[in-house]
Amino acid sequence: MPRTKKKNGRGGQHGNVQPFSDEDASIETLSHCSSFSDTTSVADEGGEASEDTAQEDFQYKLKGFIDSTVDKSAKTRQGALDGLKTAMATRILYEFISERRMTITDSIERCLKKGKGEEQRAAASLACLLCIQLGSGIESEEVLKTLKPIFKNILADGSANIQARQAVATSLGLCTLVAEDDILDVHATMECFENLFTRSYARADGTCPSISPQTSQLYTNALLSWALLLTICTASQLKDILRKYLPKLPKLLESEDVNMRIAAGETIALLFELARDMDADFEFDQWEELCDKLNALATDCNKHRAKTDKRKQRSVFRDVLKAVEEGDFQSETIRFGTERMTIDSWVRKRTYDAFREFVGSGMNYHLQANEFIRDVFELGPPILVDSATMKAMKISRFERHLHNSAAFKARTKARSKFRDKRVDVG
Repeated sequence: MPRTKKKNGRGGQHGNVQPFSDEDASIETLSHCSSFSDTTSVADEGGEASEDTAQEDFQYKLKGFIDSTVDKSAKTRQGALDGLKTAMATRILYEFISERRMTITDSIERCLKKGKGEEQRAAASLACLLCIQLGSGIESEEVLKTLKPIFKNILADGSANIQARQAVATSLGLCTLVAEDDILDVHATMECFENLFTRSYARADGTCPSISPQTSQLYTNALLSWALLLTICTASQLKDILRKYLPKLPKLLESEDVNMRIAAGETIALLFELARDMDADFEFDQWEELCDKLNALATDCNKHRAKTDKRKQRSVFRDVLKAVEEGDFQSETIRFGTERMTIDSWVRKRTYDAFREFVGSGMNYHLQANEFIRDVFELGPPILVDSATMKAMKISRFERHLHNSAAFKARTKARSKFRDKRVDVG
């Protein structure tokens, strides 16, 4: 899945034209955050004048959040960062953000340097959302240029807050995918991740190093970011990585941490996919031994492991085993608005999961409207319809309420019948 650089990449909308959505994500999704609840009612009930007023109110709140990121109170700064994150995850704000990019970047830098754990975590996530909004080009490159040294310092500092390091390990990976312009710098960032996750390798005698759950999560995040950057490596880099890391990565399958085992398995499947894309006859010397390990994890009956962990692990490793043995992938269809996208490879899955981690429930909206994300997944330009058509296609709130009420009554009736059948008449 090639990634093209757009020097003026942007996910912005034009005038009154916006992408069709079953739920008007540009407004209603924000109602999940209490700060934006009043925007929804204003936009839904009024005409164009009300929409303009709602937009002005919304931008006023965003400006307030930006101002509050430099407040003396850590709680206020944290709330401002979270407010900006929610807005960027659920709306396309290119014009607004582009005009204030340097101010927002300075705020993120200040919070990363002077803040504590949760504040640093929020600032790191906001940096990713800022890059996602700006797209792949000069603006996001400058954001990364400013923040990358701070990210790397936090990542390498063993005395830094572990939550901050976990967040940075994830954010640096996605920011690099979006904004890094030099493939050699991509490789240098991958080395930072390698310095972390390789500490989880099982020893030669098969025993695993003693690692705290928090530290193990840091190493897992580093491995997943490393795997994400594999998707944009050159063929020559991939050949070196396959030779150096594929024989060693199976050592991570011995980890006590289920999340690390799963991340390692998916990374191995991704590497096999990339290797076979370059050479259909790719062979791995330790293939049979690896398949035995993967099969054991796919049928794990270890009594010392939690049932939920085993269930999740078995499901993933059945797919990983198929990938290594047969080059197979269990495809999944994502529906958004009037469109659909198929996740049909480990490359696409790792990329989709990385973006979804930051935009969350706003992912479908970004798939519709964000030009950069659509470019990454080769969806073409956004499918646009004008506001009048969109309103005609939408179900009114009252109609939706009636539909939900009818569905609720039907479920209740069905459940009542089911309960009646279970009554002990003896």
